[in-house]
Amino acid sequence: MRWLQKRLKELQVSILFLTRLPAGTVKGNVPKIANTVWAFPIVGCIVGLIIGGSCIGLQWAGLSPVISSILAISIGLLVTGALHEDGLADSVDGFGGGQDIPNKLEIMRDSRIGSYGVLALILTLAARIFALSDLPSNYQIIILIISISMTSRLVMAFYLFWLPSAREDGMGHHAGVSNLTTILTGVAFCLPAILLSGSDIFWALIGVTLMALSFGLLAKKQVGGQTGDICGAGQVLSETTGLIVLATILTNPVI
Repeated sequence: MRWLQKRLKELQVSILFLTRLPAGTVKGNVPKIANTVWAFPIVGCIVGLIIGGSCIGLQWAGLSPVISSILAISIGLLVTGALHEDGLADSVDGFGGGQDIPNKLEIMRDSRIGSYGVLALILTLAARIFALSDLPSNYQIIILIISISMTSRLVMAFYLFWLPSAREDGMGHHAGVSNLTTILTGVAFCLPAILLSGSDIFWALIGVTLMALSFGLLAKKQVGGQTGDICGAGQVLSETTGLIVLATILTNPVI
């Protein structure tokens, strides 16, 4: 029972950390973020269900696919507090505007947003909206969206395990994962949704994986490893890529 209570508390912290959903107050000792990353995919399942269910539900209510997608993405941003989008904007500003690693990290900590960050947000939001609008409006699509949402949040866990911390403080430093079991647990939680998604998810997962690896290598080259912003950026880019690939496959079945 104590083991279960500990796991539930870790899940609670993950929900509070990655979303703005009401999850109660954590009583007693608060688990370290590093011990909660196994639950990131579960949070992704919740967010994906909200976005996918909203998008399909709004279409069934008579709204156009594009309008439904805009509203669904907006609901998703409200649920997550645009946490990952903020990380994307900060990362792109740092990568594009910094002259060396210390300067890039300093820019990434600046709360102000630059032109690179604005462009990255516009492009990724537009890509997700139009990708969602191209997907059929059925129950199976909700499962596919959930799978991409879960695996893209698993990317953050992999970054925290694979990449060294780029700073000696901050979220990325304190959330760094050294226990492979934590990552494998996150993978295990993704498997049921992936298996229920059918063969259509295969190429989307390849897209998610390639984007995650590419951005992770870029982050290591640019700033020497991961930060909280890097993790958020990786999630957004991986999810966007997965949705684009999925929309391409489903609208071009000969591929």
